Amino acid sequence: MDQFKGKTALVTGAGDGIGEMLAKGLASLGMSVGVLDIREDAAARVATEIGGDAFALTADVSDRDALATAAEAVKDRGQGLSLLWINAGAGVGANLIEGKPSTIEWAYSVNVLGAIWTAQAFMPLVRETEGARHLGVTASTASLRDPDMPLTLYGATKQAVFAVAEGLRNEVAEEGVGTTILCPGLLNTKIWDGARARPERFGGPRSMDPSISKRWDEAKTPDIMWPHIEAKIAAGGGYLVCNTEGRVREVNAARAKQITDAFVDV
Repeated sequence: MDQFKGKTALVTGAGDGIGEMLAKGLASLGMSVGVLDIREDAAARVATEIGGDAFALTADVSDRDALATAAEAVKDRGQGLSLLWINAGAGVGANLIEGKPSTIEWAYSVNVLGAIWTAQAFMPLVRETEGARHLGVTASTASLRDPDMPLTLYGATKQAVFAVAEGLRNEVAEEGVGTTILCPGLLNTKIWDGARARPERFGGPRSMDPSISKRWDEAKTPDIMWPHIEAKIAAGGGYLVCNTEGRVREVNAARAKQITDAFVDV
């Protein structure tokens, strides 16, 4: 993808997991990658491992002022921003009816509002940049109603992220900005332990019981998605659902049939 070689990209939530994979993959295309994470040490580690023109930024995506400061730092580099990937998210093991208010506010502030605030902070810079431009948004197959990931608090936020991604795609399509909406399945990431970086205003960090991570630890690693992501970006964007557990297609087809069968003419 020569159109992005030498250009600047920014990935949120890039301190590990899917975000780290995206940052390193974009760097392999010859891009200068901004690694943004709420954890300064994690962002610095990934940027150091990438080397070259990679740079680290620290910001909480639920904090609009922090994102605005980060966007100014990217603008001050004077290279524009050709690719933005909205990826940051928090895994939340709570439900909607009984969840603590601070937990629910945190989940929606990071996963949903964080996606919107990130777009508001960085998309103006993307719009100002000449040449090929691309927007990526990481949702989840939880947004497609995986029965092993019931639509409680986490799944509900991921359905909302998918809707936000659709809205963003519609807003930038006529400007020639390609959009990739990524829905990963279960992968070996640390999202199950997202509370380790919970801001103080949402109750502060929590140390999750590592015994709950077995399902994630045994899953495939995020790097298996990169060839498909690279191809999707090269094609100008679109949907990318990664069927890591071998049955997301069937689950989604069954859900689509349920919806279609419910149609009535009024």
